Amino acid sequence: MIVEADGGSRGNPGHAGYGALVRDPGTGAILAEKAEYIGKASNNVAEYSGLVAALEMAHEIDPDCWILAKMDSKLVVEQMSGRWKIKHEDMQKLAAKARGIVNPRRVKYEWIPRELNKDADRLSNEAMDAGMAGIPWVHKGGLALRGGVAYVDGGGEAAATGPAGTPEAQAPDAQPAEALAPEAPAAAGALHHTELWVRDFAEAEASLGWLLERLGYLRAEHWKTGAKWQGADSYIVVESGPDVLDAGHDRRRPGLNHLAFRAGSKADVDLLTRRAASHGWTLLFADRHPHAGGGEHYAAYLENSAGFEVELVAEESGPA
Repeated sequence: MIVEADGGSRGNPGHAGYGALVRDPGTGAILAEKAEYIGKASNNVAEYSGLVAALEMAHEIDPDCWILAKMDSKLVVEQMSGRWKIKHEDMQKLAAKARGIVNPRRVKYEWIPRELNKDADRLSNEAMDAGMAGIPWVHKGGLALRGGVAYVDGGGEAAATGPAGTPEAQAPDAQPAEALAPEAPAAAGALHHTELWVRDFAEAEASLGWLLERLGYLRAEHWKTGAKWQGADSYIVVESGPDVLDAGHDRRRPGLNHLAFRAGSKADVDLLTRRAASHGWTLLFADRHPHAGGGEHYAAYLENSAGFEVELVAEESGPA
């Protein structure tokens, strides 16, 4: 599936909005469009917001799709491809959110010149025009919106209809950013972050760091003896230093046994497990793989040379 996104800011930072769309890869027909005013923000934040919206629409239409994301923002394309670092905190969070929507291994990014991104550019300008006028964005083709999305040519038809096949949304429901309720804080008890102390950071970085980035975490900070990887809702710190005792980690001792990560489909788990072998990971319970956690639980249990264990869980798995 092809997605296109663009964002703009009149003032940078100033009144900002984005446009996003999904195309059928065979016909090039637009399946879904969305435009949203996001209030005062930078151009780069608007670009990332457009990417997030585009990935969400594609995932809504086909959760198992592979995606080619086309944008005229060189910054976003290079950062999401892993070639450039993301230093700005707001963009780190949006990038992590984007990676949490669709398995990063299923998304390829491609830079395109602005003249080939006219549809997304048009939508972003429509969003800014509407927001600055204090009115909701309305699809120019007159299509009703569901969740702010206009589905075209049958795209998202199942999601846009009720049990009897009757459209649930008959009128636009998009609103200017100022009219939206503020985002609710994270629920009490939600995991804020995890900190792992290791004896050899370079060794841990080669295995744990590699794995975290394959799972969609972004390296947000780095210092001589450690680093922070940012996820969509929490972050993980891996750190060494003078306070770390000179003793090996043993998952069988009281304390932390292992970390378990959602890793996508069964095929994604299998692919990541094969690749992990060349990055310092050994498959545990090989005689019972991939059902070492139970007959309905599809997962890979891996251990690195320092004794840290991780579990890669397929989304289709039932409870362990």
